Amino acid sequence: MLGAQEQRSEVARLLSQISAEYEAAKQGMTGLAYGTSQHEFITARMEHMGQLHNQLHTLVGDLAIAMVAEQLTNS
Repeated sequence: MLGAQEQRSEVARLLSQISAEYEAAKQGMTGLAYGTSQHEFITARMEHMGQLHNQLHTLVGDLAIAMVAEQLTNS
């Protein structure tokens, strides 16, 4: 079990990674790649965001989605 400080650090790390994946997906929408490769890139980013959300949910429960929404709104 993680200590309180370790848990806060893990939450911050996960939120940062989610934000980075979201930004990468947004950039993929406007990048030079078109068609299937663009779709696969964005899908991979969104799937990874889902995995990160699941890890966050394990740490903080139902607050996870609100934390993600706030992170993406403020980034």
